[in-house]
Amino acid sequence: MTAAEQYFDKTFQILKELRDQELPAIQKAAEMCAASIAQDGLVFLFGNGHSRMMCEEMTPRQGCFPGFVALVEQSLSNHAAIVGTNGLRAPLYLEKYEGYAEQILSGFRFGPHDAFIVISTSGIRPVVVEMAEGAQKRGLPVIAIVSRGHCEQSKPAHSSGKKLIDFADVVIDNHCPPGDCVLELPGLEWRTGPASTVTGAAIINMLRCEVAERLLARGIRPELLPSHQFVGNASAEEQLERFYEAYRRSLRHLYE
Repeated sequence: MTAAEQYFDKTFQILKELRDQELPAIQKAAEMCAASIAQDGLVFLFGNGHSRMMCEEMTPRQGCFPGFVALVEQSLSNHAAIVGTNGLRAPLYLEKYEGYAEQILSGFRFGPHDAFIVISTSGIRPVVVEMAEGAQKRGLPVIAIVSRGHCEQSKPAHSSGKKLIDFADVVIDNHCPPGDCVLELPGLEWRTGPASTVTGAAIINMLRCEVAERLLARGIRPELLPSHQFVGNASAEEQLERFYEAYRRSLRHLYE
């Protein structure tokens, strides 16, 4: 098989494992999120580095709805330049800096029905550990999306000896191997073909759909963000305005 075919097959196998083994955790997490949103709470998503893509996969995204908030800290995520200004070195340093997560959390006034999702394949960096710990201290239930294989085999990077999974009420395993990459090629010392983007996006969308279904079962109809393909369609534009207004209202308690 070609390298492309090998990557597809290995990643597809991981997705099958995820479906077979993680559905109970996803359903439990969905119930927590639906209960939060049904009571006018918010579900925050935090991930630094590449993991922040999963926050943005949840919202804003076609088919998303108010209740989810992507807590994306630019200083931990903006490294597209790799070197120089907004390069990779600074975010990699900051994610190891203890106390930084608390400064982020201090910028919000969390409500009694809010919840938190923390996304990190390794689950060991101080910023994600302290983000989960800080959320729990504020009384928020915490959902972790992590590679158990990577997290459990890795040494803690936080001085407390704790990892993300130690502060999670629900753990969803993305089933990626330690190091994330799944493909070994002759002549390369390190593996290539990371899988956490594929499995992470699958988890996020499974969770989103499950939450929507549970809200409908409660008699709550989420205001969906319509596809931009329908710009110019009067019905879609009206729905877009309803989405904006519903999202604005959902944030009220953060700044009161």
